[in-house]
Amino acid sequence: MLRILGSTRTACDGISRRELLRAGGLGLAGLGLADLVRLQDAAAAAGHERPRSFGRAKAVILLHLYGSPSQIEFVDPKPNAPVEIRGELGSIPSSLPGCDVCELLPNFAKVMDRTTVLRSVTHPYPVHGVAFALTGVPSIDVPMELSPRDARHWPFFGSVVDYIESQRPRAPGRRMPNNLALPFRFSSRRVGEVPRAGPYAAFLGSEYDPIWTDFVGEATKGLTKTLQQQRFDDNDPYIGLSPDSHFVVPAATSLQAEITLDRLDRRRSLLVQLDQARADLAAATTSARQFDRYRQMTYSMLESDDLRAALDVRREPAATRAMYGQTLFGQACLAARRLVEGGSRMVTVFWDEFGLAGSGWDTHWNHYPRMRQELCPGLDLAWYGLIADLDRRGMLDDTLVVCTSEHGRTPHIANVEGGGRDHWSRVYSALMAGGGTARGRVVGASDRHGGDVADRPVSPKDMLATMYHLLGIDHHTIVRDMQGRPLPLVDGEVIGEALA
Repeated sequence: MLRILGSTRTACDGISRRELLRAGGLGLAGLGLADLVRLQDAAAAAGHERPRSFGRAKAVILLHLYGSPSQIEFVDPKPNAPVEIRGELGSIPSSLPGCDVCELLPNFAKVMDRTTVLRSVTHPYPVHGVAFALTGVPSIDVPMELSPRDARHWPFFGSVVDYIESQRPRAPGRRMPNNLALPFRFSSRRVGEVPRAGPYAAFLGSEYDPIWTDFVGEATKGLTKTLQQQRFDDNDPYIGLSPDSHFVVPAATSLQAEITLDRLDRRRSLLVQLDQARADLAAATTSARQFDRYRQMTYSMLESDDLRAALDVRREPAATRAMYGQTLFGQACLAARRLVEGGSRMVTVFWDEFGLAGSGWDTHWNHYPRMRQELCPGLDLAWYGLIADLDRRGMLDDTLVVCTSEHGRTPHIANVEGGGRDHWSRVYSALMAGGGTARGRVVGASDRHGGDVADRPVSPKDMLATMYHLLGIDHHTIVRDMQGRPLPLVDGEVIGEALA
């Protein structure tokens, strides 16, 4: 399990490592996270000076575009490059001067003045390393990518947030989970390969894995997808979704229909008796700890309508739903807004593969048909809807929204049917908005062909460090994994230029 030793430097809340050691009696045993949280909260209450940006965000909505969009047909177009680089699509001005975007993103362009654009993200791993993008793990390889429980993995960002929040007293009546992921369990709706790694708690223990939703509804539109000799011709919810679609947490909703509160209380009485008999086991085993946490979480969800209500996007006005787009990604973004509005600290929305492996934003083939008919229309409305809706509700300043991917795509277009762009991690783009980030700023630059960093390289680890910082978590905190090795939450630095 995780043990916190504190930072090697003065923490952002004004507590030095020496003070942590003296106050916590660290010694060889390690200062528990609950102790660290109490010390940090006490320091904040006492008015210790810390950077104005630290802890500006109350919640994070993380959007991950699996497969990775092309930086050139996203927010870093190259209109003066040769046609084999700039491609078939043109660019349009956005509300952020100097930041043109792909011509297929007209609504998206309207909210760029509320966005920080990172045009110089870079790393050395051009594989689908979701774990590299979303955890502190220092390197990734294909076996790790295809093995969610590989012992080398580090905890997902949302799992760390959930673990830290679990050490703080929960406000009375507040039962919204702190680590939810939509629209369905990652990498579970494709065929042909094993599940992918990334959004898992690793050495924190699987009780801190995200709580996954599922969607109820029907896909209404489709597009033929191909992968070598495989074809997918069914409708795809990322292209169109029926109006009655909404989200549920399967474990809670499947029990709700058959369990009354009286029956729940009777089951609880039985469990009290069983708990007494297995108290020693519960204290000694990881599996028992996991069971206890899941059980308590299920009780909370069963006894409260908060989570079910937040996930039921049908309760939103039709005009608001339309603003996000009637697609799986758009409606999941709407549900994410409802969840953080209800008190969730961390919500992740994946644009995942559906039907075939190598789908999502992984456009090795049919790049232009898919950009026009499947990918850009959904992203265009979803990002616009989320940013505009948060802003009009007064939530954007304290809700951090981050849009990431694993890498970018090759500047040169492959000569395949429909065009194609392959994996490219030497430079790509990402977005941050709200929660203490600057409104309308471009950080970094790529070269004239969008193939390498020209100014201010940014690592995915720097993005994670910035996210921790804005949530009020010191990213320099040292943790110990199950082998007792001291590790930082993430080896990155806060992107100062991205902060308000």
